[in-house]
Amino acid sequence: MKVNTKLMTALCAASAVLLAVSGCSSDDTGKKRDAWAKGVCDQAASQFQKIDDANIAISKVNSAGSPRDVQKADSDVFQTISTAYKSLAGIFSTAGPAPGGTEGQEFQQNGVSVFTSLSTQYAGLKKQVDGLDTANQSKFADGLKGVSDSLNRTTTNAKTSLGTLDQGDTGKALARQPGCQRVSSTPSPSAS
Repeated sequence: MKVNTKLMTALCAASAVLLAVSGCSSDDTGKKRDAWAKGVCDQAASQFQKIDDANIAISKVNSAGSPRDVQKADSDVFQTISTAYKSLAGIFSTAGPAPGGTEGQEFQQNGVSVFTSLSTQYAGLKKQVDGLDTANQSKFADGLKGVSDSLNRTTTNAKTSLGTLDQGDTGKALARQPGCQRVSSTPSPSAS
């Protein structure tokens, strides 16, 4: 009977140690995840600001301006946004997997994929607006409507894609960082 009591005491002590270690490990992972998120967001803040500023700029383009001016303004905005998303993909790539095992690795890969795709989409918009005929006002207006339709689709895709980066523990860690908090009052871009 005394052997069983000693065995039970040893098992209880071992269980308590395992619980304490796993509790610390989980807390340690959370701290590492927060540190990872801070590092990413500190670098990403300027890129998110460029995107916010570009979205505001495109909403202020005077659609009654000369076709060349409208084309240049839209083209510059699309280039700025494309470059910023490309930089964000690079930041996520360089940061390596977020702490948290498989979830952290998948999150990082998704981030790189999302930002690379958005960069490509905005580069496509730039190419589309650069190809418009500025010599003919009517053709330019028709072409600009097509750019606007493409922009609306891209904006919808962006919201959906960026929404995937708000998921899970890593997404929550990023959302707590000031550098990753985007301006919620930023108007959606609309081609001139």
